[in-house]
Amino acid sequence: MGVLDSFGALVSSIIAAIVMLVFAILSFFVTVFIVQMGAGLAGISPGSDFVVLSAAILATGAIVAGASPMTGLANPQE
Repeated sequence: MGVLDSFGALVSSIIAAIVMLVFAILSFFVTVFIVQMGAGLAGISPGSDFVVLSAAILATGAIVAGASPMTGLANPQE
């Protein structure tokens, strides 16, 4: 049974990685849309390379901030 349990853990890890990758791609597309609309509302016409760069920085920051363990800062163990 140990081999089957290990195989199940491997499959669940692969599925979780795929789901997280899909969510990261979707959040990037949503962020590109938000940056384009925000620039349009501000009357700025940036190039598409700057829109993609700013969206990538914002999406990366959101993903890293969501993955960082912040619970240790709220209740420090003494």
